[in-house]
Amino acid sequence: MMATAMEHFFKPSKYYLTFGPNEPAYHVKPGDILVAPTVDARGYDSRGIQIPENARQRSPSTTFCPSNPLVGPFYVEDAEPGDALVVKIERIALNRPMAWSRIRANFGSFTEEVPGKRFLLNEPLEERLFEWSLDLRRNVGILNLPKSRIGKVEIPLHPFLGSIGVAPRFGRVETALTPGEYGGNMDCIETREGATLYFPVFVKGAYLAFGDVHAAQGDGEICGVALETTAEVRLRLDLMKGKEIEWPRIEDEDWIMVAGSSRPLMEAFKIAHYELLNWLVKDYGFDRWEGLQLLSQVGRCRIGNVVDPFYTVLAKFPKRFLP
Repeated sequence: MMATAMEHFFKPSKYYLTFGPNEPAYHVKPGDILVAPTVDARGYDSRGIQIPENARQRSPSTTFCPSNPLVGPFYVEDAEPGDALVVKIERIALNRPMAWSRIRANFGSFTEEVPGKRFLLNEPLEERLFEWSLDLRRNVGILNLPKSRIGKVEIPLHPFLGSIGVAPRFGRVETALTPGEYGGNMDCIETREGATLYFPVFVKGAYLAFGDVHAAQGDGEICGVALETTAEVRLRLDLMKGKEIEWPRIEDEDWIMVAGSSRPLMEAFKIAHYELLNWLVKDYGFDRWEGLQLLSQVGRCRIGNVVDPFYTVLAKFPKRFLP
């Protein structure tokens, strides 16, 4: 007899700042549904209250980058190296009437400076904080631009998870600010409601973690910061035993996609498209070179970010051309 899937409502009491085999916050099983609230990239909750320092991951021997506090990690029963973890994003319900964005002095695509005290010779950018109003009923974000002729702007919202992933391979622990083969801070707008994500399992239990909800973001996240806010997230989990994949995959109604993360940007582009071609060959029966030809003509790609320690490119293939 198959076990009945459980719906778990999880209230975090501790937030991790790294992807890795950290102490599990909770155990779940394939088929289970997980519902949990997130905090924003600076650690503010849905009421605008910042989580206390003792609720953040700490170590007596080092300090952590404070960005993108993560919910989890969740230990997935029966998940073993060589499997693929399946995560269906069923809901991202924004639950705060505001979001913030900013221009940071030492972060973004207009500077090669990065958090971690590696400063180059260019002048720091001017610090600016932008507070957006979110009209959740109309699904728009509103920003006053007093120094610009337009005065005020409204943009459509498209909530997604900026950070979601599993423990990396080879025993590594990676900051929540970094994307990689384990997922992480990919900043791909396709990690939204209705999408199904596939992550390679490198560590027994997978150790799924997520956070960093964005209400909206443009390609590349060029200033380094999206519309940072909070949400209640509902995920349905499953497991593909013996399904060995190398990089995160995403599927929605119209596309199959692969996220590749590296530097320089061209390397991320190559990884994403190479892994997408492998998917077409292994799962859909394409001849490799015929698949490459078709991908070359009908494929699309999106840049997730060009600001994190690694950049992310999403390669996309339209489902209407699948056999």
